[in-house]
Amino acid sequence: MEIKEIKEKIVWDNFIDSVEPHTFLQSWEWGKFNNETGEKIWRFGVYNSSELVGAALVIKVNAKRGSFLLIPHGPIFKNKEFSIKELTEHLKQLAKQEKCDFIRVAPILEDSPENKQIFRQLGFKNAPIHVHAELVWILDLQKSEEELLKGMRKTTRNEIRKAERVGVKIAKSKNPEDIEKFYKLYEKTVNRKHFKPFSKEYLQKEFEIFSVNGNAELYFAQYQDELISGAIIISTNHGVFYHHGASSLKHAQIPASHLLQWQIIKDAQERGLKFYNFWGIAPQDAKNHPWAGLTTFKTGFGGRAEKYVPTQDLKITPKYYLNYAIERFRKLKRGL
Repeated sequence: MEIKEIKEKIVWDNFIDSVEPHTFLQSWEWGKFNNETGEKIWRFGVYNSSELVGAALVIKVNAKRGSFLLIPHGPIFKNKEFSIKELTEHLKQLAKQEKCDFIRVAPILEDSPENKQIFRQLGFKNAPIHVHAELVWILDLQKSEEELLKGMRKTTRNEIRKAERVGVKIAKSKNPEDIEKFYKLYEKTVNRKHFKPFSKEYLQKEFEIFSVNGNAELYFAQYQDELISGAIIISTNHGVFYHHGASSLKHAQIPASHLLQWQIIKDAQERGLKFYNFWGIAPQDAKNHPWAGLTTFKTGFGGRAEKYVPTQDLKITPKYYLNYAIERFRKLKRGL
């Protein structure tokens, strides 16, 4: 095996498209976004002779508690017959060179004893907190509209019909300037749910980069001339991703978000995309989880859960233990 940095977008895109991972966090655009927001990145290819068999977008994250190398929802390999030993050794050298305190990998591998053992053997341990969704909800779009409706929870179908009946309208936009409209809804959601928000500049930059090739779109639900629900949708790797959502409590009895999601699903299906990733959900038995209500909403559209190996850390310097303690405390404080 040989590790080489990939500089050509077409080489990267062709490989990722051939694997079709249920994530956009290993896309060329996500690397560009992180790079343009101040992070140092590398795109490594894993080669078996001359064949590209694996890829890993690596991001250097600088934090007061310690710098680290992050692989978000990766690495990506062509098949299950792989070894990340060579990549890990390469990253250990890079981490020392970049004065990083640890390596963090958020795998997109099925949560199984066999896959966990891959990391155990290399010295990794479970991270104190996840970086990206480790339990996601996936809807197969390769069905008829009738089959999709039939696969929904009855209450979800009823809410969609109610929104249509009372006159909710859905609008779409690929104009980055419309992030301003979304952010007003987003701020209301933050104030209501009390989570740490992304800045308007962050959302704007992400949308701009993905929209260059038509891979980002804004959806708005409007009722009585007011925007009451919105979503930022990313399309890549033969799928569509629900990355950011927002809503207003005004007209709370109007199920605008249900109709908005149904429109996203129908549009993605019409474009020939294979799946819809609703992104993170709460564990089934975690009734007091902050995402419990959102999980009920997402799972109502039908689909299945994908659970990934927990985020893994590999210590490089003793400063890692300080980071571990801080993140462990934050996780307990957030009730996750």
